[in-house]
Amino acid sequence: MKSILFRSGLIAAAFFLLPAHRIANADGHVAHAPTFKTPKGFSLPSQPVRIMIDKSGYELQVYDAQGWYATYPVVFGNNSLADKCMEGDRCTPEGDFRIINKRVHNKWSRFLGIDYPTAQSIARFKELKRRGKVPANATPGAGVGIHGTWPNDEYMIDRYSNWTNGCIAMKNEDVQELYHYAVVGTPVQIRR
Repeated sequence: MKSILFRSGLIAAAFFLLPAHRIANADGHVAHAPTFKTPKGFSLPSQPVRIMIDKSGYELQVYDAQGWYATYPVVFGNNSLADKCMEGDRCTPEGDFRIINKRVHNKWSRFLGIDYPTAQSIARFKELKRRGKVPANATPGAGVGIHGTWPNDEYMIDRYSNWTNGCIAMKNEDVQELYHYAVVGTPVQIRR
């Protein structure tokens, strides 16, 4: 195994790099597995924390006051990875959001809700509706968040199988770790 550096407080220490692999999902899209993650048992990130989600890389990256902290594999809704247009399109929204609530979830382990739709999301939705790109009776949708998987279904993350209704899904162990230190108000940037 290879090793790289990670940050634990103000000290740098080496940890193992997980082997990268390529996986094709159902529509033939080839994704690269994220190749690193902070090992368990090391210090928590120093606040403030921010989250960056890269849809094309299938990664959720966490940054704290010191810089990069961790990277987790994630999956989304629609395989197109397009920006959300309306409720029911199964697309994951793009833009700048914040975590607005957190709860233990009986189906998805943990749920960190984001403030979609924002004013920017609503403006985009209205413009799409004005141009006839979404039906006149469509709504922008809501209830988007970061959550885990059904019990014993974490293989969906390993296979990069997009299956949510527009949320960001993580392995249960990973979402429990994120839930522990991502507070309400944490910025979340989603991009493709």
